[in-house]
Formats: sequence, C-alpha cells, structure tokens
Amino acid sequence: MASEPPGETAAVVPAPPSAAAAPIAASGIAELGQEAVEARVPHDTDAVIRCDRLVRIFAADGIEVQALQGLDLLVAKGELTAIVGASGSGKSTLMNILAALDAPTAGSVRVAGHDLTTLTPRDRTQYRRTAVGFVWQQTERNLLPYLTAWQNVLMPMHFSAVPKRTRGHRAGELLEMFGVAYCADRTPAMMSGGEQQRVAIATAMANEPAVLLADEPTGELDSETARTVFGALRTANTELGVTILVVTHDPMLSGQVRRTVAIRDGRTASETLRSHETDADDTSGHAVEYALVDRAGRLQLPRDMLDALNIRERVRLEAEPDHIGVWPDSAANPQAGES
Repeated sequence: MASEPPGETAAVVPAPPSAAAAPIAASGIAELGQEAVEARVPHDTDAVIRCDRLVRIFAADGIEVQALQGLDLLVAKGELTAIVGASGSGKSTLMNILAALDAPTAGSVRVAGHDLTTLTPRDRTQYRRTAVGFVWQQTERNLLPYLTAWQNVLMPMHFSAVPKRTRGHRAGELLEMFGVAYCADRTPAMMSGGEQQRVAIATAMANEPAVLLADEPTGELDSETARTVFGALRTANTELGVTILVVTHDPMLSGQVRRTVAIRDGRTASETLRSHETDADDTSGHAVEYALVDRAGRLQLPRDMLDALNIRERVRLEAEPDHIGVWPDSAANPQAGES
C-alpha cells in the first residue's frame, strides 16, 4: 500500500519562556521516546493527525539512517493538505507510519483518535480497514486486477461486515461521485490511469474513513489527467468531509491547496498558506511561506539564505520587540559580514 538521509543545516532558536526546556540529547534509541514524553507541551487536541517529535531510524549492517528526526505535524479535521520535499526527505516514511504499515522509533503519533504506537496487530488491521483510506502512486497497489471497479469498491465493505444492501448502494454512489460509474464492469486493465486512480479513491472511501492518505496519486499521470484525479480528491474532501494528506512532487497539485507543508531532513521545515484554494485553471491567490519552529524551539533556515550569508556553524541572535535578528558569526566565518 504505500512507501529517506540528512543534508541541510538547521538553526536553533530559544523556546519561549513558557515552553518546556529542550532535553539533553539522547544517548540511544531507547531514550528518544522518553524525551518525547518529557518535552511535550500542550498540543492541538482537535487535530485529526498529530505527530509529536516523530523519529524513525533504520539500521542495517551497523549503519543507522535517520529518516525522521523529531518531526512535528498537525492536520485539522476537514483539511486538504499537501506534503512536499526532496527525495529522501522522509515523506514516504511518514506516510507509512500514518498508514500503520511501519512504526516510529520514538515520538508519538495519533490519527483519528488512534494512538498508532500502541496498536496490536489486530488493531492495526482494523485501523487500516475503517479509520484511514489509501491511494498510492502505483495503481497495482490500489486495485485488485481480477476484480471490476464495482467489485473493488465492494471489497473493503465486505471485510468490514457492512450490510449487503448498503454495500451496493454506496459503491454505486461513490463511482458516480468520482465520474467513473461507466467503469463499473471494467477490470483495471480496461481502464486508463486516471480512471484507475479515481476508482482507487472510491475504493479508499468505501468504509467512510476519517482520513485519506494519498502518496503521489498523480505521479504516473499526464497533467490533464492529474487535474481530473485531483478534482476527485477535492470532491472527497468537500462532499464527504474526509481529511486528506497528499504527498506530491507536482507543483500544480500542491499549488491548489490552502496549506502545503515542506519536509526537509526528516523534519517539517516550512509551510505555505494560501488565501484560498484555487481550481485547476486558476493559479491566483495570495501565498505566504513560513519557516516552522518545532516544539523544541528549532527552525531550519533555507539553504539559499545560509549560502548568501555564508552561515556555517553558528549564528548570533538578538531579540527585538517584534522579531528575532539572526546574524552570521563573523569570527567563525571571516567572509561573512554583518547585515
């Protein structure tokens, strides 16, 4: 169903006085979870997706790769949010954890009221059946090739013991809603890529999940077909009220949502907020990009700003009434002049 190492420099700013002090660095993986608990400050309890200091470390042949390095993320109910980032930034690792296909090394993650760090194998199966839906880039991961579109949409409801009459009604309703009712009797091999993805969205919504996870759903489609598939995602969001988190490299798609979160080096690094969502043919709308301060008080400075000021190891901070000034350390970097 679905499926990263470091490179950028991160700057550290002091946490506000009311926040918990940053913990001492953990000496091993076992301590990371305890750090997350001790450093916790009040978090948005209304969020459908809550990631708190999420860490994922992969180890092989004595080498550790930190795919997620204390990632924080909040997604409110009913949001349609895009996740962007370079290859290896941690996007797919995050999606696998949210899908309960993987478990974090440390930190906490809750989705639709489920604490994913405490689920038993049976709980995980039930969670994937009822709480979240999935749409992946590879169509073969979304649909069973020997079943028709109608049968694919029916299948999740069958395993969740939905009454037979309700199954048929809902399957027809979903295929109609996403504009693929005419594909009801077709197997995936008889459908185009865009039709397959729209049927996949219908299948993902069959059990009325609270959250829909979409990992590069338009990655293998041309731009026109991608617009159609994104339109189906927006329909699911507006008509069915599902919260959607979509990973994408497609600037057209990420530019059409109100909120886009960028991940860099395993952390949420910046967030772009738009004054309103745009449709496929409208790129207007005011957008502002913000750097994100995590719950330990850290932020990542954009690489182009670091390079422009020759910032390498440390910076000097000055608190002003309405902002924090950041200056390169001219002693450590002789070429860097103060601004």
